[in-house]
Amino acid sequence: MKVVIAPQTFKGSISALDVARAMREGVLRVVPEAEISLVPVADGGDGTLETLVEGSGGDIRDVNVTGPLGDRITAQWGAMGDGRTAVIEMARTSGLALVPLEKRTPLLSTTFGLGEAIMQALEAGFSTFIIGIGGSATNDAGAGMARALGIRLFDSDRHDLPYGGAALARLDRIDLSGLDPRARDSEFLVACDVSNPLTGPEGASAIYGPQKGATPEMVAQLDSALGHFAAIVMRDVGKDIDQVPGSGAAGGLGGGMMAFLNGELKTGVDIVLETVDLESHLDGADLVITGEGQMDHQTVYSKAPIGVAERAKARGIPVIAVSGSLGERYQDVHEHGIEAAAAITCAPMTLGEASERAAELIASATEEALRFMKVGGTVFGGR
Repeated sequence: MKVVIAPQTFKGSISALDVARAMREGVLRVVPEAEISLVPVADGGDGTLETLVEGSGGDIRDVNVTGPLGDRITAQWGAMGDGRTAVIEMARTSGLALVPLEKRTPLLSTTFGLGEAIMQALEAGFSTFIIGIGGSATNDAGAGMARALGIRLFDSDRHDLPYGGAALARLDRIDLSGLDPRARDSEFLVACDVSNPLTGPEGASAIYGPQKGATPEMVAQLDSALGHFAAIVMRDVGKDIDQVPGSGAAGGLGGGMMAFLNGELKTGVDIVLETVDLESHLDGADLVITGEGQMDHQTVYSKAPIGVAERAKARGIPVIAVSGSLGERYQDVHEHGIEAAAAITCAPMTLGEASERAAELIASATEEALRFMKVGGTVFGGR
């Protein structure tokens, strides 16, 4: 019997790798001879860096970068065990959580620190990049990132543009000749789970600008600036990014990654599952076990357990989920390949208690799920 264990992190409680290890313990209590593949997964959001790095035997490295408001901060990026793939969450270099509420201003915030983190990874010999672009404080379409990598963005007086989304209104020319050749030759996979275009009523400024501190007047100013940026990109770079789905992600960083680095925008879960090569682990599998901190109606929207289940379902492999809790309309997951779902709590307890005992509870819940399946003959008697 081969079991593939592919859970997401239980956010705030236990990492995806440790969830997988606890699930393995539960399986082995029932089927000691089982062949087990541990494949921790993520959806491109919080925890993706740790999940990919831990699962590959890599390490997380500190980097001193320019924060979204121009101050120096310590951020992190992940070096995967293959020595080739770097994982960077832009929220750690240029994220909204780094800016106090009263200081949020997308007119001035910058992605320069993201470019600095990419540079450090390039200098360490990495050439494949997974960039998660959720949670940004910026609206500069990746202009700051581009500057850090050697690209010049000039105004009509041949001066370099200053930081921020507002400055894009003065963009006169883009010069790609100074782009670090290592970046030019690298592959950039961009974890992007929104479909907003760069400009317009559903664009970066209108939809996400207010949460970054933009007033209605600022939204109009930023949207106009991004429209001007898109026109200059089309003229100088030859790429039409304005209405591409996802180009408006992270204040236009999705579009900037396409324009400056030939970035490929994909859903986070697709990038992760391809990176961990889930498909090869599914070969010959009899059962898949997945899970997350809380499984509910939101799980079906591009969350990692659904990505796992859909791939297993395509092969006719049964999937069960063991999660921290089961929330509103968790049964929706049954329409997406997860045939049964269980929660780990077995008695009244606080969230703190459940988090503290997470590994123990996950192992026990997995064990009981396997015992139910054994009684019913599922998997054990052949699919």
